[in-house]
Amino acid sequence: MMLEQWHEQSARIAGLLRERGEKIAVADGATGGLIAASLLTVPGALDFYVGGGIVYSFRARDVLFDLPPHTYKGMRSATDDYALLQARAIRDNFEAQWGIAESGSAGSSKHPLGVASGRSVAAVVGPATELVRDVETQSDMRIDNMYAFTSNALNLLEDALKA
Repeated sequence: MMLEQWHEQSARIAGLLRERGEKIAVADGATGGLIAASLLTVPGALDFYVGGGIVYSFRARDVLFDLPPHTYKGMRSATDDYALLQARAIRDNFEAQWGIAESGSAGSSKHPLGVASGRSVAAVVGPATELVRDVETQSDMRIDNMYAFTSNALNLLEDALKA
């Protein structure tokens, strides 16, 4: 049901990217792939979507972003700086004009870096654009949090493209 809801918004996002002739890469975190899946509901997504991945482990982070380990020194996940770093890296590594990343803790299990359940940060980077938006659900309901985090990220992306 949620993909259907996000499909309309994703179609609008796709239209904005297509108008510009620009592409996006996605780094899903606690959203578990829902950001990318939403964008991929749009037929002909290859016109605007170049790829990405789910950053759910340090290994995935290292492979997707290809950044030296010292880059993360002093950073914590689910922070503005961390999400922006990921959005920039996914954009650059996939040679897109836009990058979106989400970093958070969906809950019902202990986060390895101590992030509170229900916390997420989405970041969008693009031509002359760098935006972040945090969400705190105050909930440990994993699926509900994943939906809230995805909605937050897609709303941020659409706002960035409209600006």
